[in-house]
This record gives sequence, C-alpha cells and structure tokens, in this order.
Amino acid sequence: MELLQLQYFRTVARMEHMTKAAQDLRIAQPALSKTIARLEKDVGVPLFDRDGRKIRLNAFGKAFLNKVEAALTLLEEGQKEVSDLAGLEHGSIHLATSTLDRLSEPLNAFLSLHPNVNFRITQASMEEMAHLIEVGEVDICFTPLPMERPDFSALSVLNEDVYLAVPPAHRLAGLPIIRLNQVADEPFIGYKEGYHFQKMNDDFFHTAGISPNYVCRVDEPSAIAKLISAGLGIALVGNCGGPNSPLHLLSIEYPVCQRHFQIVWHNKRYLSMAARSFRDFIVQYFNRNDETSS
Repeated sequence: MELLQLQYFRTVARMEHMTKAAQDLRIAQPALSKTIARLEKDVGVPLFDRDGRKIRLNAFGKAFLNKVEAALTLLEEGQKEVSDLAGLEHGSIHLATSTLDRLSEPLNAFLSLHPNVNFRITQASMEEMAHLIEVGEVDICFTPLPMERPDFSALSVLNEDVYLAVPPAHRLAGLPIIRLNQVADEPFIGYKEGYHFQKMNDDFFHTAGISPNYVCRVDEPSAIAKLISAGLGIALVGNCGGPNSPLHLLSIEYPVCQRHFQIVWHNKRYLSMAARSFRDFIVQYFNRNDETSS
C-alpha cells in the first residue's frame, strides 16, 4: 500500500466520480482506475459500489476513508512540524476564503516581510471552507460569516459598515443617511442566492421589513459597482472602493448593517509557525488600520 494510492483514494472517495477525480489529480483516468483497483486488492475488499460508470463509496470504503483521512492528516501535520524546525521562512500556509478583495493588501504586506513563505489560496463557499478545515486540508479560513463548530476557534479581525450605494445622479444621492424601508420600491442589484454576502443582506432586509425588487443578481462584487454606475439599480455594499469610489454611499440608520470578518482555524490540529504568524499578522494589520481611521 503506497501513500500515493491513499491520496488518490481520498480524492475519488470525495468526488465519487473517476473522471472528475482524474482531472482534479491531473492524471489519466485509466491510470487512476488501475491505482484504485490495486488499492482494493491490497485492502482485500471493494471500496466502491459500481454501476456502469457510476461509483459510490460503500460501507467498507467509508470506514477506510475515515482512517485514511486521519493518517494523511497526521503525515501533513508532521511535515508542518518539520518545516517549523527549519524556521518561519521555510513554512507554508494553505488559506481558504470566500472573498479575496479584503485580503489583497495584508497578503502583500505579509509577503513583503516573509517572501519565502509558500502560500496556497482556495476560494470556497462557507460550507466548503468548514469541510476543508474539518479534514485538515487548509490551515485557516478568512470569512465574513461565523463558522460555529465545537473544534473551531475564531478571532474577529475586521468590522465593516455596509452602505446603500447609489449613482451620483440618483434622487437619494444628496442624503447623508437613510433607513432601508425608505427604498423598498427601488430596483436593487444583489448577489445570487446562497452567496455569503447575499445571506447577510437578506437578514438586513428582513429586519427592515422589506422584500427588495431585484433587477439583477451577480456573483462578482466588482460587477455590483459597475451596474450601479450604469444606473441599473442600487445595492448594499461594503466600502466599495473607499473615498475614490464613483458611487455615492449612504450610511444606513436602521437596521444596523455590518459585516464581521473572522480568521478561523481547527483548535485540535497542528497549526504551523507560518500559519500562526500570518494569523497574528492579520489581526494586527486590521487593528492598526482601525486605529489609523478612527
């Protein structure tokens, strides 16, 4: 039984699709099938139920997957500990996040101090991030929504006000502050259902007692500003470019609209020196920015 077989098995077991797993692993599908067949021969039982081209992890496979994930996690933690013995500059960090725009500046600042740290970044949904931490595939997550699991720890790093963004020529552009129920009949631009920011916005609208009239839904934050500038509608946004934004940002009096970004990690898994340093750096970075702006 080889380590590569176990790594391949883990991917196939999660996807339950040989072709997609082969594409993800960047190997030929026949070679992957032969590897899994050899593993099943070594284990002594079939790990998948097969129906034509469809495969499903069976009871043997599920039991084996639990042990494989535990074993691979221990090996990965061992690699991190050995890297730590060589010092921070030889460490690696695997970060998962649902949004990259808030992290670009602190990432640049951290890498300017530690240029040899090896970064891997995965953009994922909230559900995917929780799974990635749970199975030990990522070190830390940066998230605007809480991830409440018994073995997860979190630090709040950034509180961001949410504004109502309107084009400069909009009839409301001259107002300094507004209540959400004042714009109940306005055309809105929103995110697609299930998008993390949209889940938060839905809560704000529910508290305000309104159901927005969406004329467009997108999955890219950058598209929001462009569509507002084009006059298609208005939207809830973060700072959206700061003082140089082409949009007029109205403060919201009611309800209180804020996003609370967190760094999350698994408190029962080994966190490398590089990951701990980056976690602490992010906290200090945003704290300094808050002090500068206040």
